[in-house]
Amino acid sequence: MRTRFAPSPTGPLHLGHAFSALLAYDMAQKAGGEFHLRIEDIDQSRARAEWEAQIYDDLAWLGLTWPTPVMRQSDRMSVYKDALGLLDSKGLLYRCTCNRRDIEAAISAPQEGVKPVFGPDGMIYPGTCRNAAHTDDAAALRLDMAKACDLLADHFPLGFGDNGQHSITASELINNVGDIVLARRDMGTSYHLSVVLDDATQNVTDVVRGQDLFEATKIHVLLQHLLDLPTPRYHHHRLIRDQAGKRLAKRDDARAIAKYRADGATPADIREMVGL
Repeated sequence: MRTRFAPSPTGPLHLGHAFSALLAYDMAQKAGGEFHLRIEDIDQSRARAEWEAQIYDDLAWLGLTWPTPVMRQSDRMSVYKDALGLLDSKGLLYRCTCNRRDIEAAISAPQEGVKPVFGPDGMIYPGTCRNAAHTDDAAALRLDMAKACDLLADHFPLGFGDNGQHSITASELINNVGDIVLARRDMGTSYHLSVVLDDATQNVTDVVRGQDLFEATKIHVLLQHLLDLPTPRYHHHRLIRDQAGKRLAKRDDARAIAKYRADGATPADIREMVGL
């Protein structure tokens, strides 16, 4: 068994991060496997060296250990570019010049007042640029979901989960996910593409992640089939919420691990706070 924890160095780790990291670490330890750390820093506009350093400090303080050197996504841009080239060679990608406002306008145009429909990748793209044949190198790259599903027609439904108990249909991906962005214009890749390739490179067998990423997992399973990569077992855990029932975010500095450390908490206290 090999698990991983893959935070972004864009703010302090909070109790929700601690819960996910500890679950992944404990799972690997119990099975006599390995726990790996990965730094997801493809968004260089927000990534900061000081936040990355604090990630190492916080996790070490919690008692976690991992092999070094740590994988950093910013070192793997050529890998992501090669994968995009492979998908493009299969005719699955197209360039998109739309911004959020363009998408909202296109969605609401047929009927005034119609609200955008949201999927795991945000507003479901209406396909404005699908047949536009843009050549702008700075444009985003989208996956033509219908073509991708046609290519994998013999594989549906796609199964995933810790026991393969969940399934994904082609119609669900086309209608409820849509043409996702695989390379953002400002970074040359995307979370969805990078996480799939990184998990495969690190030979991750079990992905421990929050329930909020359950729908995104369907995108990742699809990409694994398109890129001929193994599908790990996925374990989606409950979310750690504040007193109002809202999911914790990095802006919740009051629940940052570093603050609990500074206030005298112990790693055992953190485990108790998150119910471990």
